[in-house]
This record gives sequence, structure tokens and C-alpha cells, in this order.
Amino acid sequence: MGCCCCKEEKPADPQASSQQQQVQPSSTPQQPENHAKREKPLLHPQSEESPPLKPKEPWSPPPQVTSSSSARTLLPLQQPPPTFDKTLIKFIDDIRNYYTLGEELGKGQYGVTCLCVENATGQSYACKSISKGKLVDKSNKEDVKREIQIMHHLKGQQNIVEFKGAYEDKHSFYILMELCAGGELFDHLVAKGHYSERMAASMCRAIVNAVYGCHSSGVIHRDLKPENLLFAAKDEGAILKLTDFGLSIFMEEGKFHGDVVGSAYFVAPEVLRHNYGKEIDMWSAGVILYILLSGVPPFLAETERGIFDAILHGDIDFNSSPWPSISSSAKDLVRNMLNQDPKKRITSAQALGLFVFPISGVHPGFSLSSMQLSFISTCKHLCSASAKAWQNILGLKKEEKHLIRRLIVWFSSG
Repeated sequence: MGCCCCKEEKPADPQASSQQQQVQPSSTPQQPENHAKREKPLLHPQSEESPPLKPKEPWSPPPQVTSSSSARTLLPLQQPPPTFDKTLIKFIDDIRNYYTLGEELGKGQYGVTCLCVENATGQSYACKSISKGKLVDKSNKEDVKREIQIMHHLKGQQNIVEFKGAYEDKHSFYILMELCAGGELFDHLVAKGHYSERMAASMCRAIVNAVYGCHSSGVIHRDLKPENLLFAAKDEGAILKLTDFGLSIFMEEGKFHGDVVGSAYFVAPEVLRHNYGKEIDMWSAGVILYILLSGVPPFLAETERGIFDAILHGDIDFNSSPWPSISSSAKDLVRNMLNQDPKKRITSAQALGLFVFPISGVHPGFSLSSMQLSFISTCKHLCSASAKAWQNILGLKKEEKHLIRRLIVWFSSG
């Protein structure tokens, strides 16, 4: 399938590639491909040899990202998104004739993701089932087709969950993906029990590499958040992968978008202003990095409206603990990723290529405490909490951010 855009200039870190073969069920359809011999990952935590730590500043400062024009840069596409390839979805009589569906792994508005095992081979996958009964109009069905098309389009990207095939029976659509047994980003970190700025840098690079893979292929993810970042395995050096392309879209030349999508804590200010492009993904990645380093979201409020107001205001706290112990270069990177102006926000290509990414060294005295790990654990739940839950948690002296952090820990233990 041809690419729908002119690719961004590739940075020094090469993208992994693989053959784009269509996967089908056993028996009549073809068996899923085996990816046992995939290339060595570009980056995963504690997987690369690094030079000795520097005694002072561990990270080189990011370059100043400037714009020579007040006009926003057009998205780099020369043609409209490709038309949907009908052969991507294989119609079958009953999914259970080919796969055994097991425990639930996750649930969304339209679909449920389950563990599934191929009957013929015993190979395990993740299967997203989307009931046709919930697809009430034509646009819902088009959204499912677009998700399938985008996942197929992104096959072979190292930090993106691998698409294995798509099927349809009379009841549902099914999207078959590689199984990421390591679990969600925050769960993995808390289970690990220890945490450092070096690990945050490594994971951030993997996230940015996933964003680069999307953008260089002409895709905007639009829902980048910790729940959509999974470790491929439970091993120490497991690869971090981006998943859930249900809100993703293809870029179109000169087109900016106005529909408000995403999750409250991770949404970019230009989304709230109804005029955005691919830059929103780097904003969301910056929010995740802020949480990885501090344990709390950068924009806190007791209601969703309050969160949006805080995002639009853009006041970021770098004074409260643990920020004084975090390197200035790490803070500079967060500032560049959370720049209110999308024209000046650092891009994924700049972060991977022009910026000497913080892998070679870390702040010699930095390590997240058990309390900050509690923040990380609780943050997973609070980032999806209702407005009422936030009112219960933040009702007392909400202006004091150190008290907010204590309340978060209290909420976690209660």
C-alpha cells in the first residue's frame, strides 16, 4: 500500500521495517505471520550501552525551536488520504471457528479487547471486537475502517503495536494485533518498584519515536495517553508501543481540524481552540513526560472545564518537588514539548534528530521516591476520574499544589 504523504526527513535513529503481509485466520485464511526475527529495537529501557555519566548537566539543552513565519506550516501531504482497501477485512462465518477469545484486556466506547488464541497454532494475540449493533450510522463504520486502514499503513513501525489482520462476521468487526503482555506504561513502572530520570528519558524517546512513525507516515494519533502505551513483554528490556488508533486520522494537505478529541489531561490547547494539526501529539507526549518525571499531570483542576482552562493558560509548575532535583535539560525538553504555540513546539523529528536526546547521562542524584511512585499509580485513575471525584479529592485548599499531591497519595491509599 502506497504511502499517503511525503515523509519527513528521517533522523539519525532508523525506523525498523518489516514486510507488509496480510494476515488471515488458519484453515481457509492464511495463518498469522511470525515476527520472532524482528530487528533489534531502536530503544527500550536500559537496552543500550551508554557512555559514563557526566558529573553535572546530563542532558544537552534542546535547540530553540523557532518559526520564520506567522503562518502555520501546512501538513506535508501531496495527495488526499488513500481510499479504503476492501481486501483488508476478511469476511468469515464465525470468529470462534478460528480463534478462542479469552480474558478481557481493555474496553472502549465501541469495542472490547480480549486475549485470543489461534486454534490452529496456539499463537496468542490481542483481538479488538467491535459490535455492529453499536455502529449506529455510516460514519461509525467508516471510523472502524479508517482505524484498520491506519494500523495496516503503520505496519513495521518499531514502537507501534503490530497489526495482524482484520475480520468481519455477521455480528462484529475484529482487529487482530500483537499481544503486549507487559501491560500499560504506569502499571509496568509501579510493578517495577524503582524509577530514574534515565528510565524516563528512555521511555520518552520510545514515545517520541512512535509519534515520529505516525507523522512521517501521514497519521495523527490524536489520543496519546499512558493507557495507550503498552510494553511488549514483562522483560526488563521490553519495547514500549503505541496502540489504539480509534481516533487517528490521515493528514491532508492544508487542512486543520476542529473536532475536540482526546483525553482531558493530555489534550493540546489548539484542540480546545478548534484549529489543530499533527503538533497535538507532541503536546500529549510532553504531558506524559511531565508525569513520568513528577508523578502528577501539569494541569490540575477539580472539573474538566477547569483542566481545559489551565491548559489554555499554560502555567507549568517546575518549582514543587521533585523538580528541583531534575536536570535543567529535562525541564527544557518538557517546556519545548508543552509550548503553547504549535509553530514553536518541538517536533518528533527535531527531538530524535536535532536534539541530543537524554540517553547518555542522567542527573546523578535523581531517583523517584516511593511517594512519587504512588503519584504515578494514582495518576492512572485520576486522569480518567469524573468531575465529582475531582471535587472530592481537590476540594480543600486547591490552590496549594503540595497539598494536592498529599491528597492524591491519600486517595491512593484509601
